[in-house]
Amino acid sequence: MFYAILADMLPSERQIWEVWTRTLHRWGLNEVAARLLEAAAPVNLLGAQLVYLGQPFIKTLLPAGHLEGLAQVLEDPGRAQALIDMLNAAPDDPGLPRA
Repeated sequence: MFYAILADMLPSERQIWEVWTRTLHRWGLNEVAARLLEAAAPVNLLGAQLVYLGQPFIKTLLPAGHLEGLAQVLEDPGRAQALIDMLNAAPDDPGLPRA
């Protein structure tokens, strides 16, 4: 499923996921982020709405498109699971997209 979603996403969305994944792997926070996404699954839709509402206030903290990308991940359980799979993949995994 992970690879099917990656194939269907827009190039800009894929780039955002690659940036998140590489950054979290580099910081050693990939497992923490994956567990948070899994644990928050029941309230992800509410989280997405909060991201949309908070955009005017937090858009200066993230590059353009990243907030919308986060909201899309939170809205769609399939996208959330695909991102979790990317976060759980080893950084040198050939299946992990390269930046």
